[in-house]
Amino acid sequence: MSSFWNHNITVSIFGESHGPAIGVVLDKLPSGEYIDAEELRNFMARRAPKKDATSTQRRESDMPNIISGIYNNYTTGTPLAAFINNTDTHSQDYSNISKLARPGHADYTGALRYKGFNDVRGGGHFSGRLTAPLCFAGAVCGQILERRGIYTGAHILQIHNIKDTGFDPCGVSREDIIALRHKKFPVINDKKGTAMTNDIAKAREAMDSVGGIIECIVTNVPAGIGSPIFEGLENSIAQLVFGIPAVKGIEFGAGFKVAEMLGSQNNDEFYVDEFGHVLTKTNNHGGILGGISSGMPIVFRVAFKPTPSIAKEQETVDLSSMKNETLKIKGRHDPCVVPRAVPCVEAAANLAILSHMLSYPNF
Repeated sequence: MSSFWNHNITVSIFGESHGPAIGVVLDKLPSGEYIDAEELRNFMARRAPKKDATSTQRRESDMPNIISGIYNNYTTGTPLAAFINNTDTHSQDYSNISKLARPGHADYTGALRYKGFNDVRGGGHFSGRLTAPLCFAGAVCGQILERRGIYTGAHILQIHNIKDTGFDPCGVSREDIIALRHKKFPVINDKKGTAMTNDIAKAREAMDSVGGIIECIVTNVPAGIGSPIFEGLENSIAQLVFGIPAVKGIEFGAGFKVAEMLGSQNNDEFYVDEFGHVLTKTNNHGGILGGISSGMPIVFRVAFKPTPSIAKEQETVDLSSMKNETLKIKGRHDPCVVPRAVPCVEAAANLAILSHMLSYPNF
């Protein structure tokens, strides 16, 4: 199934944007892991729409209802199932597009794949709404990892053509990661954040949208996690990250900049620190070599396209009559998905890292 992922941990995501509920089933989690309900709610709240001009006016509580897999706040080892009710749906906003393919959306390809029976309301199963159960799953995995000292953090690196300060690829403190989680707009340079929010508001006023880049770092992953070829850490992270709607690219370490480098510039020289740990002086490899963790921070960046639902009139096709038409999209949409996608990227990383850590002898 396309909404099913299996690598030591099994994840199955279900539901549609305007259906009664959405949810997730997590299987093969270790038993006896304490899960803090308040921390889960805090993680989910970071994905929820903001009460400002940077996000949709749709209001959902996103509080997960856990129906199995946790008892007395501890994982039981059996499937952890949770659902999230959809309560603020305006399905009438989509009445005029049941046959009109929205540019940039999966309406056309979804109609082909499912022979016209796919739910188009709010994007159906293709919607960014489905990142809520992904965040729940990643939040659970994140708590298990943090108990082992592994922390995942992300920030908005770029909105449109405005750039934030990047992470230090050789190390970010636990305190820095936690500080970002408590920011309303998660950037390192708050002045850049203000410029970004103004740019998003400007796009909304122009009935348009903008995209951007999220940078993510995972600290304290021990060396030796992962496998080569098809079982690499990059493979797992990339597969889960591409499960987030609107993602169009991912790069690890120095990423595409390596194409401009000489080998002597790109290679990260090794050394032994005062504690007897093998580290590298730089981190162009992004903490992964041959699909296996090196012990350096895992660093990657994710590119998001501008929100395809914009208020400007656009040309399209009526799939029922196969005639050219014009379309003006109604409804409530984010002028930029990037701010709300920050915890989604963290969640995908948490799932990938924990799935590989479960094979680690000392886990």
